[in-house]
Amino acid sequence: MWFMENAWLIAVIPSLAFFVIIFVGKHLPMKGAEVAIASMGASLVLSLGAAYQWIQRVSDADKGSGGALGALGRAFTIHAEGHEEKPFVAPVIKTWTWWQSGGQEFKLGTMIDGLSIVLLVVVSLITTLVLIYSVEYMRGDRRFTYFFAAMVLFASGMLAMVSAVNTIQFLLGWEIMGLCSFMLIGHWWEDQANSRAALKAFFTVRTGDIGILVGLTILFFGSNSYARSHLGTSGFDIQAIQAWALSGTGSATVLLMASLALLWATIGKSGQFPLHTWLPDAMAGPTPVSSLLHSSTMVVAGVFLVARFYPVFWEGFHIADGGFNLVALVGGITILIAALLAFVQTDIKRVLAYSTVSQLGYMVMGLGCGAWTAAVFHIFTHAWFKALLFLCAGSVSHSGSHHSFDMKQSMGGLRKKMPVTFATWIIGTLALCGIFPLAGFWSKDEILANAGNNGYTAFMVIGLIGAFMTAAYMTRATYLTFFGEYRGGHAHADAHDSEHLVDEAEEPHDEPALVAVGAHVGQGAADALDHTAPDPHDAGGHGGGHHDDHGAEPHESPKLITVPLVILAVLACISGFLLAPAKPFEIELFKDWVEPSSQAVPVAELGPTATSGESAAVVPAPENGGEPSGEAVAPPAEGEARIFPVVTHAPFEWSKAILAGVITIAGILVAWALSRALYTEHRYVGLTERNKLLGAGYAFLWNKYYLDALYEKIVVPAFSTVFAFGANWFNKYVLDGIVDGSARYTALTGRWVYKRVDQGVVDGFVNGAGEVSEETGGALRAIQSGKVQQYGALLFAAAAIGALVLVIVV
Repeated sequence: MWFMENAWLIAVIPSLAFFVIIFVGKHLPMKGAEVAIASMGASLVLSLGAAYQWIQRVSDADKGSGGALGALGRAFTIHAEGHEEKPFVAPVIKTWTWWQSGGQEFKLGTMIDGLSIVLLVVVSLITTLVLIYSVEYMRGDRRFTYFFAAMVLFASGMLAMVSAVNTIQFLLGWEIMGLCSFMLIGHWWEDQANSRAALKAFFTVRTGDIGILVGLTILFFGSNSYARSHLGTSGFDIQAIQAWALSGTGSATVLLMASLALLWATIGKSGQFPLHTWLPDAMAGPTPVSSLLHSSTMVVAGVFLVARFYPVFWEGFHIADGGFNLVALVGGITILIAALLAFVQTDIKRVLAYSTVSQLGYMVMGLGCGAWTAAVFHIFTHAWFKALLFLCAGSVSHSGSHHSFDMKQSMGGLRKKMPVTFATWIIGTLALCGIFPLAGFWSKDEILANAGNNGYTAFMVIGLIGAFMTAAYMTRATYLTFFGEYRGGHAHADAHDSEHLVDEAEEPHDEPALVAVGAHVGQGAADALDHTAPDPHDAGGHGGGHHDDHGAEPHESPKLITVPLVILAVLACISGFLLAPAKPFEIELFKDWVEPSSQAVPVAELGPTATSGESAAVVPAPENGGEPSGEAVAPPAEGEARIFPVVTHAPFEWSKAILAGVITIAGILVAWALSRALYTEHRYVGLTERNKLLGAGYAFLWNKYYLDALYEKIVVPAFSTVFAFGANWFNKYVLDGIVDGSARYTALTGRWVYKRVDQGVVDGFVNGAGEVSEETGGALRAIQSGKVQQYGALLFAAAAIGALVLVIVV
C-alpha cells in the first residue's frame, strides 16, 4: 500500500523540479533537462508502483484471488452480457487538514482509484518520453531551460488534478495547466502569430472555465448538507458529490444546472464545438508541447472532468434513458466538424490537431451514451498513438523537411529516407483509424457498440461516419508526407526562412475537387496562412542556435527522437488488448481494474482508508449478480451510498466490428485514390474555381465555418461594447454617483456644522465667556478706585455682614 498511500509524491516531485530548474537549471550540465527527466522518471516509477498495488487490491476483492497474477488468469474468461455487479473496492484516500473555518475543514490529499491510476501512468510515461525527445528536438533553443521547467509544471498540474481528493485541488491542477499551456504555446512569443495563438487559447479556455467555477460552486452548496450528515465530510469532497448525486435526495434542477456548467467547462478545455477554435492554433508551440497537450494533459482534462463527476452527468442529463442528451450531442457534432476541417489543412500538425478534436468528440460522445469504460479506454489508447503521431511530425520537421510542417511544399517521398519515422507513423495512423488489432480498434469499437446498445443509435451512425473520415484525412496526410516525390530543397528552405505570415482572412487560391474526401489545398493561400511552418526553433528563428541542416538531404532522426517513437508504437500495438472482449481473446482487464463498482455499500466503507491503516475496503458482490440491465435502479437505502451509476456493457459482435472495419478501409482506399489523382497525376486542378458549389464548400471549410470571424468580429466586439457601456454606466451613475453624492452631503454637513455647531455653540460659548468677563470686569472696575478709606469701609461692611450671618445662624 505504500505507493498508493504516498501517491501525493507523484505530483509533488515534478513541482519541486520546476523550482530547481528555474533557479539553477542553467548552471547544470544539461541546462535543467536532466532534472526534468529524472523527476518525471521518479513519478513514472511511483505511478507504476501504485498501479500494481491497485491491481492487487482489486484482485484481492475476488474470492479465491491469486493477487495481481490471478487477475490475469481470470481475465481470459468471457463476462456475462449486460450489467454485472462487481465487488466494491473503495478508493485509497489519504488526507491532511489544511485549514478550518467556521467548522468547515479544508483538506489536502489524494484519492487513488482505477480512473486516477490510468491517467497517472499515461501522463508520467508520455511526459518522460516527450522530455527525452525534447533534449534533441529543442537543442540550442534560447529558452531551453525555461521549456523544460514549464513542461514539468504542466505535467504536475495534470497529475495533481487526476489524483485530487476534493474539488479545490481539482481546480488547482486545472488552472495550473491553463497557465502552463499559455506559457508553452507562446514559447516563441517574438512571432506575433505565436503570441496571438497563446492569447487565443488562454482567453477561450478561460471562457469555458467560468463553467467549472459555477458548476463546482453549485455542487458544493447542493451536496454539502448530505456530505456532512451522511459521510462526515463536506461538499468539496469528490466522493461525497458522487454519492449525493446518486442518493436520490438531490434536486433534479440543481443536478441539471451543475451538469450544464461543467459541460461548458469541458467544451472549453477539451476543444469541443463551439469552443474548439483555440486548439489548432495551439500548434504555434513546439512540437513536444503539441504532443503532450493533445495526448494526455490539457485537452484530456475536460473529458476526465466528465468521467470523474459522471454520477452528476448521469442524473443531470438522464443518460440511462437513451435517445439523446446534450453531452452526446456535443461530442457527435465535434466528431464531424473537426474531421471535415482536417481535409483542408496543409500543415501536418494542424491535421493532427483537428484529429485530436474529433477523437475527443468520440470520448465525450461515449460518456454521453453511457459508455463510460469505453470512453476512458479511448483516453488510454488515444494517448499512445496521438503522442506518437505528433512526435513523428516533429521528426519529419527536424530531419526531413527543413523545419517546416507544410506537407505540400516541404515533404513527400520520405518513407525511404526516414524508415523508422515512417514505420511508426503508419502504426500510429492505423491505430487512429481503428484497424484491427491495434489499440484504436478496440477502444473505438467499444464506444460505437455501447452507443448502439444503450439506445443511442444515431450517435453510433455518427461514429461510423467519423471513422470513414478519420481514415480518409489520415491517408491524405500520409500520402503527402511519405509518398510521391520529395518537394523540399535548398530553395524552398530559404523561402521558408523569410516567410511572413498574413491575416487568416485572405481568400484561398485555386483548389481542386472533393473537399469532403481529401481536398487539395492551393499553393499560395495555404503557405500564407500556415501559422506553424517553419518551426521557429531552427537557426533562422528564435531558437538561438539550433543546428541548421537546410542544405542536407532528408535523413532519419537521431535515437533520442526515434527511441520514444518506437516505444509509443509498441504501446499503440498492444495496449488495446487490455480490453479485447472478442473471441478468442476474451480479455476485460481494463474494465475489471478501472471501472468502479455500482454497488450500494454502507457509508462506513467510504472514506480515507489509507489513514485508518486498513489494507482494503471491499464489499463482495451480491450473490444474485446485482440488478439486471434495463430495470430502474432504486436509490441506496438509508445508511448506504453508491458512487458510480449502474452501467451496461454491450456484448462484442464481430459483425458490427467488421462493418466498422469495412467502412474504415473504404475511407483509406477512396482517399488513396483521390490523393494519387490530385497530388501525383494532377487531375481536377482548378475544379473549385469552375464549380461554384465546390468552391463555396471549400471556402466554408478553409475559413473554419467562419467561427473565428464570428467570435473576433462580432461576439468579442459586441461583448466588449456591452461591457464597456455597462462599465461606463456603472462608473458614471454608481461610482461617480457615490462620490458626487458624498461630496454634496459632505458640503451640506459642513455648512450645517459650521453654522450650528462652530458658530452657534463653540463660537457662542467663547463669545459668551468674553462678554461675561467683560461685564464682570466693568462691575469690578467701580470699586477699584485706589482710595484707602473706601477699601476700609468695604472691609468693615463685609465683617459686619459676616457677624450678622453668624448671629442669625447660631
